[in-house]
Amino acid sequence: MTPAFADPQSPSRPLHVVAADDLETWLAAAPPALAVWVRDNAFTAGLGEVLPLPGAGGEMGGALIGFGTGKTRARTRFGLSRAVAALPAGDWHFEGLAPDHAAEAALGWLLAQYRFDRYKPASRILPGLKCPAGVDEARILAMAAGEYLTRDLINTPAQDMGPAELEAAFLSLADRFGAATQVVTGVALERDFPMVHAVGKGSDRAPRLMSLRWGQTGPSLTLVGKGVCFDTGGLNLKPSSGMQLMKKDMGGAATVMGLALMIMQLNLPIRLRVIVPAVENSVSGRSMRPKDILHSRKGLTVEVNDTDAEGRLVLGDALTWAAEENPELLISMATLTGAARVAVGPDLAPFYTDDEAMAAALANGAVAGADPVWRLPFHDAYESVIEPGIADLDNAPGFGFAGSITAALFLRRFADHPRYMHFDIYGHTPSDAPARPKGGAGQGARALLCALPEMLGL
Repeated sequence: MTPAFADPQSPSRPLHVVAADDLETWLAAAPPALAVWVRDNAFTAGLGEVLPLPGAGGEMGGALIGFGTGKTRARTRFGLSRAVAALPAGDWHFEGLAPDHAAEAALGWLLAQYRFDRYKPASRILPGLKCPAGVDEARILAMAAGEYLTRDLINTPAQDMGPAELEAAFLSLADRFGAATQVVTGVALERDFPMVHAVGKGSDRAPRLMSLRWGQTGPSLTLVGKGVCFDTGGLNLKPSSGMQLMKKDMGGAATVMGLALMIMQLNLPIRLRVIVPAVENSVSGRSMRPKDILHSRKGLTVEVNDTDAEGRLVLGDALTWAAEENPELLISMATLTGAARVAVGPDLAPFYTDDEAMAAALANGAVAGADPVWRLPFHDAYESVIEPGIADLDNAPGFGFAGSITAALFLRRFADHPRYMHFDIYGHTPSDAPARPKGGAGQGARALLCALPEMLGL
């Protein structure tokens, strides 16, 4: 599906935004009969609370929506988007919404309209929204379109989203915007990207590495996304409970593809490259084994102490390839560690960087994009933990602590770039939340989009 605002020329009903602290003032200015209606329906203006208002001839004349208090708004992003589920079909427009909240409200409405309907048709027609005055419509539409793509890719089960299908989606995105592409498979993959090959060789669905290039002028940005289309854990087999969400293990790839869509749709003056290693980590006689030692594109050797720590292996080769061109900014995104979820939960996207200015820019971008992130450290004192002695690096040290940090340090060895940023995302919303239905979710992409002008001097 494609996000869209309502036609600005079409008839629409008003959705009056009223904060809890302002409710009595609003009622005092309303017609007496309307004030009685609101009081009789016990409307309190809680965040996202909707009350239909009577109109002429018994039709709905509009609706009230509560804006809650400052405290509830701080706790809940996109609270006004609850109206999408509460209102009937037809077009609506906000009234009484402060300009500094309009962009988040508009984005939240579009994100709340998302439905994953590939296997089950949508049950009803959802209400539309006219883009509020003063909002950058093109930017909001690009953000929503990127998120829709990310959600669709993550939500698709692995039976229909293996390496070949992810490649097809990648090439379709490139074709849409006239980007040049390259796909490495077979003998060339085994020779030039041996860790990608080692992870994917256990599956009957062949591994591959995709690259997209777009833009002729401006600073260079390279995005690398983990595309493990399903992760059984390999010979270190996951328990059944651990496999339940593993269709989302390509969430890093889905998120960088969503961010790339945003950049290209907005025609930002950037020379963009996107790299996605696409594999399935399966069990067979061809699977890599614990204690195997892998050679990498960079020349570093890696001892495999856990075949379930495969994401950092495929990213290692991809990051090496990316860094060979020395882009002005290099970013990786991956559903990499459970340790990150333990540290910050599912709603925050932890990120790593050694560049203070980039970290500050991203913090501002997270606020602007309603896309929370949290910085974790590349803690140099843990470098020795990822050095096993028998090889240059250990893909799963038995340290027992700081699993997200040691994984990030592992990736930094391959990126070897002063302006490198890594995201250890979850890529999934565990239960329905405003504008975020249960299922696949992009994290960090909108924050980055908003931060890129400062990071790249656009």
